[in-house]
Amino acid sequence: MDNPFGKIAEIDTVMAKFHDGMTVMFGGFGGVGSPPSIIDAMVKKDLRHLTLIGNDAGFPQIGIGKVVSRGMADRLIASHIGSNPIAGKLMTDGVLLVEFSPQGTLVERIRAGGAGIAAILTDVGMDNEMVVEKKQICFIEGKPYLVETALTAEVSIVYAKKADPFGNLVYDKSARNTNPLVAMAGDITIVEVEEMVPLGSLKPEEIITPGVFVDYIVPSEGVNWKWAWQ
Repeated sequence: MDNPFGKIAEIDTVMAKFHDGMTVMFGGFGGVGSPPSIIDAMVKKDLRHLTLIGNDAGFPQIGIGKVVSRGMADRLIASHIGSNPIAGKLMTDGVLLVEFSPQGTLVERIRAGGAGIAAILTDVGMDNEMVVEKKQICFIEGKPYLVETALTAEVSIVYAKKADPFGNLVYDKSARNTNPLVAMAGDITIVEVEEMVPLGSLKPEEIITPGVFVDYIVPSEGVNWKWAWQ
């Protein structure tokens, strides 16, 4: 297959970018829109002491939950973990440090990270003393706001329906969820794709993530890219 931008790679190749103790940001919502083949490769590599950033903890054997449930992460920044009881047990046992962030605040922190903004301001949580005592507060026109720092990661992993060789991405309905923002916030962004299409075949208005944000494109397991290309 033509690889003019050098972005198309096998999963075994991109796994060299993963190491113990790193920060990984992941797309997905309860497993929908998470990159399954990349997550399976992370499990196979048996990474340890990870910091994970994403919407939730998945399910015990679905999505990022496979990583969380095996105790591969020391820290998780998410909006909730209720769908993964193992994550809850790891948290209460003191094995997993969980930083909860309201879903809207979380995605804005990720968006800010991708846009190069240091932090966002929000009044969500100002009525909670436990939240306020842990956050920096600033005042605008006399009104207090929490300073929520931006979120970035060494590697962002996302999942897309289609990609061209430059990495322009199209998502499948609700599987889009947090993926476009996550794709912008990684020092390195790796996308797992169901279907490769020729350069120029995607209409500009259907492209959600421009290829400038994508560093590597890997095939989803079981996908015959040569057939898809032809």
